[in-house]
Amino acid sequence: MGIKITDTSLRDAHQSLIATRMTTEDILPVVEKMDTVGYQSMECWGGATFDACVRFLNEDPWDRLRRIREKAKNTKLQMLLRAQNLLGYKHYADDVVDYFVQKSIANGIDIIRIFDALNDPRNMERAMKACKREGGHAQAAFSYTISPFHSLEQFVKDAKTFVDMGADSICIKDMAGLLVPYQSYELVKALKENVKVPIQLHTHYTSGVGSMTYLKGIEAGADIVDCAISPMAMGTSQPPEEPLVASLQGTPYDTGYDLNLLSEIAAYYEGLRNKYLSSGLLNTKVMGVDVNALIYQVPGGMLSNLVSQLKQAGKEDMLREVLNEVPKVREDLGYPPLVTPTSQIVGTQAVMNVIMGERYKMIPKETKGLVRGEYGKTPAPIKEEMVKKIIGDEERITCRPADLIPNELDKIREEVAQYIEQDEDVLTYAMFPQVAVKFFEYREAQKYRIDPDMVDYENRVHPLG
Repeated sequence: MGIKITDTSLRDAHQSLIATRMTTEDILPVVEKMDTVGYQSMECWGGATFDACVRFLNEDPWDRLRRIREKAKNTKLQMLLRAQNLLGYKHYADDVVDYFVQKSIANGIDIIRIFDALNDPRNMERAMKACKREGGHAQAAFSYTISPFHSLEQFVKDAKTFVDMGADSICIKDMAGLLVPYQSYELVKALKENVKVPIQLHTHYTSGVGSMTYLKGIEAGADIVDCAISPMAMGTSQPPEEPLVASLQGTPYDTGYDLNLLSEIAAYYEGLRNKYLSSGLLNTKVMGVDVNALIYQVPGGMLSNLVSQLKQAGKEDMLREVLNEVPKVREDLGYPPLVTPTSQIVGTQAVMNVIMGERYKMIPKETKGLVRGEYGKTPAPIKEEMVKKIIGDEERITCRPADLIPNELDKIREEVAQYIEQDEDVLTYAMFPQVAVKFFEYREAQKYRIDPDMVDYENRVHPLG
């Protein structure tokens, strides 16, 4: 039985390399050809694609999904979902989660990869149940990280919990490129011995070890790996498809994919890549290998955030101290994996601790929220003295955070009633209210071919009254 590949070119690859700016018109011409490769799935939606469509491209993300679905007749379509955060940056009520999952599947999604920044299964359960109810494939992902708390046993325990909750497959989500080859072998082997669902391996090329990590994972029994077509691969994106396909030819892991066909697809993406390079969207900085990712165990995006925060404070010379402070803050906060939003919370706190010359002299509300339990349960318990230092005697949330959010779908529907042209508009508004209204007004103006510059967005008035 050969290995399968999920192609990430239409989602994670351009999210990692060009801030998710690939347009639907960029995507559509190549979908039919990609559809004939035989991929396990094409990841084409979710993550930041939704936000970028509405905020920067004036596109309807639901329309993009439907148009890709029309052209992809044979291949499963996949999306990334931030559990109870859906595609936004806060927890939503259960009725919004249910409706979002229902509409995602109704518009063409087959597989939903569901993850939580803290690996808190309580935050993932609602989305997984909704996915199963709608007939979708619920893939549960744990965010891979390194800490004294995280071990093979811990990840196996997480995977077993997800399978008990109904996960159809498990994904090792290595968002920072921290999983090195021999540990990849050990982790996949341990998972294969303990759970009976397919295991998918996802990494980023940031630290330069991605392809080797896949090879060892495949030898240990991984069923599927995430790759991008070569012009959209490497750097902060995924490992490239073609070299892996070539390496596995004639072995028991042979993908059976046609290298000539992949080469034709790559030629199309080469043109796009050149366009992004010349427009400045693709920065050559993100194309290289950053060995610091392995030394400091800090994802590439987080590292550049730390540098820019220090720059603003005129304290760039303190970077090394901040990088030494990051693991200490992580320990204080219960060893959260460094992925949105926890990477920003830990990073900002580390910067403040160093700049102020005193630890926790200044504490942002997000750090307090994490300690209070607003984001869910941290992997390891937070020590009592840290809790006291950060939130004093405030009450902590011990239940699933979304249990405290009343149903909100009807209220949202009412708020946005004047703009609704399709059921899905309610969800677009739920994710990003201000951005959505601006987009809906742009969409309205386009109908009458009105120059968007003539629309008075402040007072929501356009020339047709």
